[in-house]
Amino acid sequence: MKFKKIVICYNPKIQNSIDVKNELMEILAEYDIAADVIDIDSLTNGYDFAFVIGGDGTILKAARFFAKHDAAIFGVNLGRLGFLSQSSKEYLKDSVKNILKGKFYIEERIMLQSGESIALNDFVIKGNTQGRTAKFLLKINGKPICDYLADGLIISTPTGSTAYGLSAGGPVLAPKLDAFVIVPICPHTLTARPLVIPDSELITVSMEDAEKGFVVSIDGQNFFEYDSDIVVRKSEYKAKLALLEDADFYAILRDKLHWGISPANI
Repeated sequence: MKFKKIVICYNPKIQNSIDVKNELMEILAEYDIAADVIDIDSLTNGYDFAFVIGGDGTILKAARFFAKHDAAIFGVNLGRLGFLSQSSKEYLKDSVKNILKGKFYIEERIMLQSGESIALNDFVIKGNTQGRTAKFLLKINGKPICDYLADGLIISTPTGSTAYGLSAGGPVLAPKLDAFVIVPICPHTLTARPLVIPDSELITVSMEDAEKGFVVSIDGQNFFEYDSDIVVRKSEYKAKLALLEDADFYAILRDKLHWGISPANI
């Protein structure tokens, strides 16, 4: 697979990102490939493939942007976990070589949308009064489902099920599933459990005390205040992640999240 135009997107706020960016440029130059370079705060379109250097937060920001412009992204991890990345500095040269030889595939990941905002991981909805629980009223396809007295609600994609939703007690979903997860944060009842629903459903969240409003975070990065119902649906956009041929979701669970490994062996 040949790309028309390649860009290197890096996060200058992360240590070593400039060095890795320079190394990546040198590797591409060995193959007579000239790539544009932009930082994560100056994203522009016009590319069909992006190398993204940074942590998961950098990759999430790039994914939201490039999803709207039909470009694939390949993550090079410099952060702590790097769950969304496919390579690290140590394996950069081999990874680039495999990509240029076509030894990779593009996996499309479903995204969430509310208004003009899209998310690859999740929308997190909390009350506007810090340190206080709130009553969240959940409807699916216009039908009342549950009233949660909780610190908040997480609505996540399968990609985001290994992020905040997992920490809040939600299930892990394989990334290819066409489903969403709704996870209450610290609910004040034992009967409130995470809910897995088809991605075709329309999710509406309102508050009993609407005057206080909501605070909504998008992938833990962008924050907005709402004073009316929040409607969340499947986005028309999909994130395109470039994955190496040997990429395996379950191996990543074990290697990066130590899934199923005894604490004595971690």
